Amino acid sequence: MKRLITLLCLVIMLLSLVACGDKKESSNESLEGTEITVMLPPWGEPSKELLDSFTSETGITVIMNVIGWDDIKNKVSIASVGGIAPADVIEVDWSWVGEFGAAEWFEPIPMTDKEKAEMPTVSSFQYGSNVIALPYANDFRLGYYNKEHFKEAGITSMPATWDELIEVAKIIKEKGIAEYPLSLTLSASEAATTSLLWMTLSKYGAFFNDDFTVNKENVMNALVTINKLVKEDKLIDPASQNMKDIEVYGKITSDAASFMVGPTRFIGRINNPEYSSVVGELAPTLVPGNKNIKTATFALPEGIGISKFSENKAAAFKFIEWYTSTETQLKLNADLGLIPTRTEALESLIESGVLPDGEVLIEQSDYISAPFPGGIPSWYSELSNTIYNSVNQMVAGSITPEEAYNRIEAKVTELSK
Repeated sequence: MKRLITLLCLVIMLLSLVACGDKKESSNESLEGTEITVMLPPWGEPSKELLDSFTSETGITVIMNVIGWDDIKNKVSIASVGGIAPADVIEVDWSWVGEFGAAEWFEPIPMTDKEKAEMPTVSSFQYGSNVIALPYANDFRLGYYNKEHFKEAGITSMPATWDELIEVAKIIKEKGIAEYPLSLTLSASEAATTSLLWMTLSKYGAFFNDDFTVNKENVMNALVTINKLVKEDKLIDPASQNMKDIEVYGKITSDAASFMVGPTRFIGRINNPEYSSVVGELAPTLVPGNKNIKTATFALPEGIGISKFSENKAAAFKFIEWYTSTETQLKLNADLGLIPTRTEALESLIESGVLPDGEVLIEQSDYISAPFPGGIPSWYSELSNTIYNSVNQMVAGSITPEEAYNRIEAKVTELSK
């Protein structure tokens, strides 16, 4: 009898092991043949070869939905309010974290302290105790200039301050080297908001006071400067008020502009013949400062998260894990010029010489500061709408810098309550 009981126990244990094994296997098989949708802006779209390698590795098919950056936010908001996933995996910009986090539209992504340390900019995607997206593009503002334009103007080194740079730009214009030496986004879009933020921060100082009120002197000075550069000095192309940010950034790689402050990903494009017609003539540099500060910048990383309403969360997480891995980030840099968010990948690019001017990137990163005291507010997007429309209308001539400032201040006062 004892032998029979022992035999039965062994059989039950074996059956349990088989069942567990089957369960694990079926869990893996459940991803085989799964189809997920991924919504990204054009600059984040992986190549077909990369996507094929992911499918081959995981059995998951990816349907890309590549649309404009601004359109993504609208689609997420409309679909999520209705409890629908606009896609399984979705672009999450740093500036949307407060709003999306408060609305709980994204699935929290578990991360250990060690994993966070390997990807420092993940802090920009943390809302409360939850990480709602993983950063895939390590973006902060960096300066770029045309060495040949400066040389023709008799300038042998990059000016350290904005006042010095503006004087150089006037010389370049007077000599007919470039009609509009400075390139700046002025359209009614998020990029015009960030343009005002970094111009204020680097030329005059903080945009917000510690109590989240607007620093009137600094912001007014920045608005007056931008307005003057467009209308009086004519150093910025007025057509920029109707151009997308990528078109404005493209002015320097097409030899139409002499200087711009732009995304870090351009460090891999300025001397790439696929993107630039002036290979060898462009170089990165620190964002100009003022007489009191050497330089200043702030981070604008982009990430990807999982819709709370996705029915394919396991497969979506698998994609995010793959897309932000060191190996894939190196390939995305080679294909798209994206700057890795994993320290290991970034160091690899610099050490291998793929980023020959990587030391400028590292130096500029030491001057990153947060423009918002206490983190990105949930109402940032609404404020941004007021800022970029005010800037756009100002350069179009329909309102004055004073009126633009008053609108911005009134909106901050309204929203911060």
